[in-house]
Amino acid sequence: MSITIAVVPCHCVVFIDYGCLSAISRVNMVELSDTIPDATEPKLSKAREANWPAVLIFIHVHLLSLYGTYLLIYEAKWMTLIFFFMLTSVAILGMTTGAHRLWAHRAYKASTGLRIVLMLFQTLAGVGSIYDWVQYHRLHHAHFATDDDPYNYNKGFTYSHFLTRLWKLSPHQEKLKSNIDMSDLEKDSVVIFQKRLYWGLYAVLFLLLPLNAPLEYWDDSVLSSVFVIGFLRYLVTLHASWLIESAICVWGLRPGEKSPPDSNAVFILNKTFWPHYHYLVPYDYKSGEYGTYDSGCSTAFIRVWAALGLATNLQVVETITIQKALADAARSKKDLKTCINAAVTKQSVPEDHYLKRG
Repeated sequence: MSITIAVVPCHCVVFIDYGCLSAISRVNMVELSDTIPDATEPKLSKAREANWPAVLIFIHVHLLSLYGTYLLIYEAKWMTLIFFFMLTSVAILGMTTGAHRLWAHRAYKASTGLRIVLMLFQTLAGVGSIYDWVQYHRLHHAHFATDDDPYNYNKGFTYSHFLTRLWKLSPHQEKLKSNIDMSDLEKDSVVIFQKRLYWGLYAVLFLLLPLNAPLEYWDDSVLSSVFVIGFLRYLVTLHASWLIESAICVWGLRPGEKSPPDSNAVFILNKTFWPHYHYLVPYDYKSGEYGTYDSGCSTAFIRVWAALGLATNLQVVETITIQKALADAARSKKDLKTCINAAVTKQSVPEDHYLKRG
């Protein structure tokens, strides 16, 4: 019998002359189970099932909000109108400056007091806890524009903004979500406090206090309270929060269009095309959620908080840094995102940069 042994890195391959099969019993087999994946392990399904409770809730919210719109225009008192806009504004602020820029992307650091306020504002949005929302959003960024992205904008605005909310994540996506690094939020006492007591906070802050105020303080009708402050307010904050993931469908550019996003030259012009810039540099605090850069109420609020000492370590990428990264990418043939991250470590930003625009 002839035996040939070929040694390659991490493996020992044995070729045996099958004319003498009895010799196999004398060959020592090497246990490789710790290095070779179990081929019998089933692959997780990528199919998504309908989330029927969500379907029913969203249908009712949208239909009942139509009556809420009628009441807001024709019957609700002025104080209810003002209260409606106040609640929706602070809820959206909690989502944009809080859940998105602060907790999802660490665009700045906030004092404990500011974090508590933003947590309360985010609870008023009624879209789930900060922890859960951030985990979904980080999954979105980690697998952006792929089939594993639950908000894949390549499937169109209707899917990215609305239809995907009617389905559960697939088992495969659930596995990917469980692998998202959430260690920073697990160390944040404000986030964990809200996560543990979310439904109690939701009942008090989102339902009880807002619905009671029009009845208690300016004697508006039960209908106005329920349909305007209840359903219509929820509809507005719901779509505002959904638009954070689907905004690229509205303000983004697709390959093949004028100044397409797959051309690096698009970023030379003062980071104009926001959505694609945001997915390259998600930690820039100036990146607005709704197609803006270095403008908008959320960015202005962060600047005010920084001036008051409530927000620190504001992350920003200067235009000259982007230009240097572009030159480096063209010269070295490296990935643009890698070049941007390397250039950011070398940039020098004045401490009071938040006091200036541009």
